[in-house]
Amino acid sequence: MFSPVSHPASAKPLFSYRKYWAHGCGAAPFLPMSRAEMEALGWDSCDVILVTGDAYVDHPSFGMAIIGRLLEAQGFRVGIIAQPDWRDASAFAALGRPNLFFGVTSGNMDSMVNRYTSDRRLRRNDSYTPDGEGGKRPDRAVIVYAQRCREAFPNAPVILGGIEASLRRIAHYDYWSDKVRRSVLLDAKANLLLYGNAERALVEAAHRIAQGGIGQDFSDIRGLAFARTATPEGWLEAAADDLDDPNEGRQRIAERRNGDDIVIRLPSFEQVSDDPESYARASRVLHKESNPGNARPLTQKHGDRDVWLTAPPIPLTTQEMDGVYDLPFARAPHPAYAGAKIPAWEMIRHSVTIMRGCFGGCSFCSITEHEGRIIQSRSEESILREIETIRDKTEGFTGVISDIGGPTANMYRMACKDKETEALCRRAACVYPDICKNLDTSHDSLIQLYRKARAVPGVKKVMVASGVRYDLAVQSPAYVRELVEHHVGGYLKIAPEHTEAGPLSKMMKPGIGAYDRFKRLFDAAAKTAKKNYFLIPYFIAAHPGTTDEDMLNLALWLKRNKYRADQVQTYLPSPMALSTAMYHSGFNPLKPVRRDASEKVDAVKGLRQRRLHKAFLRYHDPENWPVLREALKAMGRADLIGSGVDQLVPIWRPSGADEFGRRGQKGRARPEERKFLTKGVHKLPRVKS
Repeated sequence: MFSPVSHPASAKPLFSYRKYWAHGCGAAPFLPMSRAEMEALGWDSCDVILVTGDAYVDHPSFGMAIIGRLLEAQGFRVGIIAQPDWRDASAFAALGRPNLFFGVTSGNMDSMVNRYTSDRRLRRNDSYTPDGEGGKRPDRAVIVYAQRCREAFPNAPVILGGIEASLRRIAHYDYWSDKVRRSVLLDAKANLLLYGNAERALVEAAHRIAQGGIGQDFSDIRGLAFARTATPEGWLEAAADDLDDPNEGRQRIAERRNGDDIVIRLPSFEQVSDDPESYARASRVLHKESNPGNARPLTQKHGDRDVWLTAPPIPLTTQEMDGVYDLPFARAPHPAYAGAKIPAWEMIRHSVTIMRGCFGGCSFCSITEHEGRIIQSRSEESILREIETIRDKTEGFTGVISDIGGPTANMYRMACKDKETEALCRRAACVYPDICKNLDTSHDSLIQLYRKARAVPGVKKVMVASGVRYDLAVQSPAYVRELVEHHVGGYLKIAPEHTEAGPLSKMMKPGIGAYDRFKRLFDAAAKTAKKNYFLIPYFIAAHPGTTDEDMLNLALWLKRNKYRADQVQTYLPSPMALSTAMYHSGFNPLKPVRRDASEKVDAVKGLRQRRLHKAFLRYHDPENWPVLREALKAMGRADLIGSGVDQLVPIWRPSGADEFGRRGQKGRARPEERKFLTKGVHKLPRVKS
């Protein structure tokens, strides 16, 4: 289990560094995006230039803004090149050559996830671009941006960061090319890669580069990846194959040879490319080595070079989190956008992040791979200050805080009760298969924060729009009551993801019974408060380990509970997630992966079957009735075809009509259809098509 930890001796406080000489320049209104802005600030050059695939919004919900303002607070002059024309290297020379390095990120999302749907179709829009315009960033943006930086200034150091670099730091399966790709560090020809929450690594690396250049040894910095040709002396290599060996592995790892440190050697890029079982093993080991209290460095060979990953970063303390979120953000898009609407900014402009990380461990989610499982919480004082700042300085504020949360709404200040246990733990999740007995699930701090937030003068309503972890919420009926009475606006989104045990076990999600318990508490609280509120459950189609029968049972559950999903999610294998390893390899990395003894997992890969699973989630859509009727017959469940309350789809597909005979502009239902649909007759007569 994972929870907040104090600084080990090796973690230097984030704001304790001696400031770089340029700190006398002070804070810029906005970090400059042009030479004219640099000149207005009195700068002749930038120390660091950040290249990003997102529009520049100077707000702590945008990664480049946090990184830029943090480096500025350390005394560095930071410029931003946002959404440059990647076809022309001159766009990357707009601010001149950086004195220290280029920092390259694709933005708040992986560029492939951002640009393509789960069916590999090009998305029409981009929420991180002015006016939502699509096509403003390239595929695999980190690689392309790094290459253009090299073209503009061949000798300038390049450091990768952000979620795309973080999730592609080792050899990884890429869904869009349907193959295993090398570490993005090598493909981008970058000097360093920072993974996870990178504040500590970035600040330490920046100060070192300022003092001694890029050619020095960075191997003692946590949360960092770099290339080397061999394992240095003083290190004992342990093969990933041994870690699940009950007879040899534990003993070999536990015993150090002559005081040597241990590095885990993952199967090479060539191995994981050719052998799916090796890929699953590498994925399992990577996730096992994710607790900063006990994780060891990893190394993976790519040809004649090793990609070396240092241990995960030490999470920020509350004081450091406060320091980061108290930086002088302008809290607005850069003036260069001249009032254009940036959808992501419009969505979060009145929201507040109160914590980072997630110990849920959902196998399909990338949050834990990037932010970690340790909950890093801000203080009440810092959060309330930000609410006051939103009230006083953010244009268009009407008294409503649109969200107060984080990756999940209700993990604020949750922690392990036993620090020694925490430091030794290698569980993938604190709440699966059951909530760990060492996890403090108290919601008292969160309830207190909610009450103080809505008491801020000028605040009319504080909404909770982040997803609520319902299996935790049921541990605190008082929290559910507080949520319903004060922080829900008509509906609340939660994510049971499925109803059936098979797929849920591969997702590492609780059984549907936990959802049922939460719904009872939610409905009771709504009734007491005299509110007409609803739960909006989210489900995933085509996740590894899901059968056609599982999707049929989910569809029947949806119909029994009168849910009609307008938007549904088809599983998308994001880089480095555990479920992606299942999808690609056909093996389950949640269990020991041993040669010829690994648990197999069936993946839903064919486009026809993926669309069928999605159709089950939208059983009420007339467009899906033909494929569902065909599937039900093939499954031997033709009894579910009809208009009975226990049946799934009608026996015909009225053109332009839904299951209740309602028509759009294409026409009206035939009289015989309308008769039986409107009167609720369960057995329909045979009608001519």
